[in-house]
Amino acid sequence: MEIFLIRLLQFMLAIGLLVLLHEGGHFFFSKLFGVRVDKFYLFFDVSIAKWKGKLFSFKPKNSDTEYGVGWLPLGGYCKIAGMIDESFDTEQMKQPVQPWEFRSKPAWQRLLIMIGGVLVNFLLALFIYSMVLFHWGETYVPVSQMTQGMEFNDEAKALGFRDGDVLLSTEKGDFKAFGADLFRQLSTAKQVNILRNGKPMQLQLSGDLNLLDMIKSSPIFARMYLPAEVDSVLAETPAAKAGLRVGDQIVAINDRAVGSFNQFTDELARLSDVLATAQTTADSLKVRQAIIVVRRDSVIDSLQVTLTADLKLGFVPKQLYEPVTREYGFFESFPAGIKYGWHVLAGYVDDLKYVFTADGAKSLGGFGAIGSLFPETWDWHRFWLMTAFLSIILAFMNILPIPALDGGHVLFLLYELITRRKPSETFMIRAEYVGFGIIILLMLVANLNDILRWLGYM
Repeated sequence: MEIFLIRLLQFMLAIGLLVLLHEGGHFFFSKLFGVRVDKFYLFFDVSIAKWKGKLFSFKPKNSDTEYGVGWLPLGGYCKIAGMIDESFDTEQMKQPVQPWEFRSKPAWQRLLIMIGGVLVNFLLALFIYSMVLFHWGETYVPVSQMTQGMEFNDEAKALGFRDGDVLLSTEKGDFKAFGADLFRQLSTAKQVNILRNGKPMQLQLSGDLNLLDMIKSSPIFARMYLPAEVDSVLAETPAAKAGLRVGDQIVAINDRAVGSFNQFTDELARLSDVLATAQTTADSLKVRQAIIVVRRDSVIDSLQVTLTADLKLGFVPKQLYEPVTREYGFFESFPAGIKYGWHVLAGYVDDLKYVFTADGAKSLGGFGAIGSLFPETWDWHRFWLMTAFLSIILAFMNILPIPALDGGHVLFLLYELITRRKPSETFMIRAEYVGFGIIILLMLVANLNDILRWLGYM
């Protein structure tokens, strides 16, 4: 429960900040061009019966704007006078055009008002990345230092990889760190340079490997080799109670040999599948009871353990490599942050092609999936990285040419600038309804996926 609350607080803080600043972008340009803003709300104040849906609201003296917080945490809105938006206020549109309304302003001013939110979110992400690099630097383990190589799954071995191969580079450049970028680079590579038994080799690839399959397969395409050697034992855990010691090397679990920490976790994953089919408490306990075979001072010993309910043993494996940290000065951090943010955006846009596949649609996630991306403990470094990433997503998704999103309004404004003809208000209202329906449908699918994953059906 504590972990859930910590993640929830981080999620709410990040989303609240991003929505507030996004709507603030619309608000800024509206005020800049003399357009009246009727409402500025964090979250939606959806009315139910006689209840107006407000958690809090106030209207400063001599101000046209009502500020408030709604009860439905699905975003927020800035109700701009004389504009067809998610409020569907058609009555206002029937009145004569006023000089302080959105619809009375030149198309270029309306365009800036509409892209204001996206612009703020994108600039915010770049600023956060810059400040993260300035404050914490960039810490990672260079792939070039992973001299013990990788472990590969069957699909990778079918392409010519072998366990122990050291990944060096592709025709697109050297590998930097082990992560999504490495897999993305491999997926589009025509050739990859490796070290095998100390000798350089080159493997030919197709250039169109499915990135989603590479990451979602179990085990994944490639994993950094880690020995199944105990670096430390956590107190009050099955490992501590069974007498596991620092320096012990796990060589088997339940008569199944393991040659690395990855293979050990594979066996735990297999036990998890068995545990999922257990019908009674006794069946579950039987699955959790395991025999861990270790090599200790060149002597083989067997330890009987009862794993935790989530099949944890309770030890930290030995780390082979020391991470490096690149530090950035204040002014140096800005170009680095911009480059980093642009790289994140490019990767995210490139990965969107998988959304239109069956597995990609299943991978869509709603609020639960987003919340689970935040760390289990309050970590400001990871919080700000996640907030910047969400800010980029919010900017990109909002600029998509879907009616009811900022991008939909931008599309119609560009049409008006090019043709010198404004779409009719009837068309705009209908488009808003269609766009709103698409957004609701996508949200339902994404959050339904969360529920199905939680229930174990996906």
